[in-house]
Amino acid sequence: MGRVCDVCGKGTLYGNQVSHSHKKTKKNWKVNLVSIKALIDGSIKKIRICTRCLRSGKVQKVVH
Repeated sequence: MGRVCDVCGKGTLYGNQVSHSHKKTKKNWKVNLVSIKALIDGSIKKIRICTRCLRSGKVQKVVH
C-alpha cells in the first residue's frame, strides 16, 4: 500500500487549491509518515506511522 498510516489508516487527501482570483487547481496533501520499530503484540515490527499517532502514544516505540 502507498502512503497510509499502519495504525489509523490516514492517507493522502485530495482537493482544490483556491487562489485569490478563485481559480481552482488540483492539490493533494500527503500524510506525514515516519518509519519506526514498534512493539506490537510482544514482537518488534517495523511500521510506517503518522506523526499524530506517534505523538499521541498509540504505539510503543522500541528504544535501544
